[in-house]
Amino acid sequence: MPPQATHAILAPSRPDEAASGPALEISGLIKSYAGRRVVDGLTLTLARGEIVALLGPNGAGKTTTIEISEGFRRPDAGTVRVLGLDPLRDAAALKPQIGVMLQDGVGAYTGAKARELLDLFAAYAAHPHDTAELLELVGLSDVAGTQVKRLSGGQRQRLSLALALVGRPALVFLDEPTAGMDPQARRGTWGLISQLRADGVSVVLTTHLLDEAEQLADTIVVINHGRVVATGSPAELVRAGAEGQIRFRAPAGLRLTSLSDALHAGASASEEAPGRYLITGERSPQLLASVAAWCAAQGVFAEDLAVERRTLEDVFLEMTGAELSA
Repeated sequence: MPPQATHAILAPSRPDEAASGPALEISGLIKSYAGRRVVDGLTLTLARGEIVALLGPNGAGKTTTIEISEGFRRPDAGTVRVLGLDPLRDAAALKPQIGVMLQDGVGAYTGAKARELLDLFAAYAAHPHDTAELLELVGLSDVAGTQVKRLSGGQRQRLSLALALVGRPALVFLDEPTAGMDPQARRGTWGLISQLRADGVSVVLTTHLLDEAEQLADTIVVINHGRVVATGSPAELVRAGAEGQIRFRAPAGLRLTSLSDALHAGASASEEAPGRYLITGERSPQLLASVAAWCAAQGVFAEDLAVERRTLEDVFLEMTGAELSA
């Protein structure tokens, strides 16, 4: 995939309508199937021109929340506003302003050629992107004349992304956008999604790839059992409530009381195994400096000194008790 555009080719077709108010605002959303609540009072907000990533285990309520926001399902209770509009009542006004990329790709249009299919979707839009330029942006210029059924899985996924963008939406919903892509195409797609944000397009992203969410999202929302259990920037989620850990090897039997006294308040020292030490406390340069200074004062050489931090995967497991899977 080529480098991302340097001009605002992906800007919404109605930039004047994308100037203020949240791109997506959900409050107290409830949806049940067969008496079971799959969305249970969910509330979240996406600012204009930002990327939000929805994370959650299978069955957490992500897909239902997105389908309600897209106007494909009716909520049982709560309110949903997309670009200030009701997805059901204002569907005619809203549909031209949103783009939807489905995880299953391009649907039943497998006999059409890639360029023909994109031209067809462009014909439905009032102010579409130039299809040749869009194919270049998603890295499909070389297969523009190839039937969809002959494209690889990753190529179909990129075509699905182009179909979601051709109408120049102000808000785009991306469901597992890089599924099936090779590493190069995946990185290129990340660049394109970042370009969307730079051009003022709001993005709702669902993904099972934690590095993708951490790389792209301004805000991550973790959903479990139909409720928001954590929200914040990737850095905030990793940092919040987390203690840093410093590990090192040294002669066994060091005087840990002396080491603990040298650390700042709230930090502690322990010997996990003979000669293997663990320092736990607020992760900061000061904590590392205190450990190094104490070791120097004691004439102790700290081998394999390593500073560890909580990862986004750690946060997800803490919040949901489940691994994130496709």
